[in-house]
Amino acid sequence: MVKIGNIEVGEFPLLLAPMEDVSDPPFRAVCKENGADLMYTEFISSEGLIRNAEKSVQKLDIYDYERPIGIQIFGDKIDSMREAAAIAEAAQPEIIDINYGCPVKKVACKGAGAGILLDIPKMQAMAGEIVKQVSLPVTVKTRLGWDDSTIRIVEVAKRLQDVGVQALTIHGRTRAQMYKGVADWTKIAEVKNHPDIHIPIFGNGDIDSPEKALEYKNKYEVDGIMIGRAAIGYPWIFNEIKHFMKMGEHLPAPTMEQRVSTAKKHLQFSLEWKNELQGIFEMRRHYTNYFRGIPNFKPFRTRLVESENPNELFDILDEIAAEFTDAFAIA
Repeated sequence: MVKIGNIEVGEFPLLLAPMEDVSDPPFRAVCKENGADLMYTEFISSEGLIRNAEKSVQKLDIYDYERPIGIQIFGDKIDSMREAAAIAEAAQPEIIDINYGCPVKKVACKGAGAGILLDIPKMQAMAGEIVKQVSLPVTVKTRLGWDDSTIRIVEVAKRLQDVGVQALTIHGRTRAQMYKGVADWTKIAEVKNHPDIHIPIFGNGDIDSPEKALEYKNKYEVDGIMIGRAAIGYPWIFNEIKHFMKMGEHLPAPTMEQRVSTAKKHLQFSLEWKNELQGIFEMRRHYTNYFRGIPNFKPFRTRLVESENPNELFDILDEIAAEFTDAFAIA
């Protein structure tokens, strides 16, 4: 059993990545229902939290059925991060997570996210202050380095472990790569298999099928896998991976009824959690993947992404269920 502090997260946990404008409560709900073991909030600005900014505070919303769950914070100032960690702890998650991996320019080039990989002593000091601030387990998500010439991920892992970080998720790319190229899991394995590393090490990057998840589990010996983009519009990937690892066979692809039902649940929660217009707008990124691979689907997709009326959207989804039989499976 993998444990983060005293939190049990499964024999080989599958984690949902904290993705900005994606990993909100409505999306987390359908991922949890379909097998995610541990989930994180979208990353939350420390400056936004300490200034009580509405968008940042709303991201603290968590629900009992999501547990265990971590709240992820980011920032470049140690004092602000310490204060934000205290605010996040008051929202009663199981875990506080620090984002040391976001590659986006407006974050990384200000010294937050992956930008802190250019200042490893500060990275260590910030993590240590957060560990001292909160009573919950503290975890970190990071990348291999800023670029190929600054990869010091084993040293980073040791330093973070030394100040009390209790689990580390490593995305197998540098900041310079952004999301391009292939994730290098050999560097993740170097951390996991280093004799001085005792905390759980989770791998992240390029896992998009049950076969690849099993291959990487066996080849790189990580304690668990974090899944990001492959879960967008396809929350079934978690249970599909678990089934394949246990039974060596694929689960049947989700039926049209399952796809429509899940999309409707996701939409309903989005409408309830956000304002109506925002809930409709942010669902649009998910429809393509919910119905990926269906021939002649484009007219329905166009209507889904153009409609601004909730009742009309539910009617369109009902039309999709009626138009395509339940027996229709997408490979």
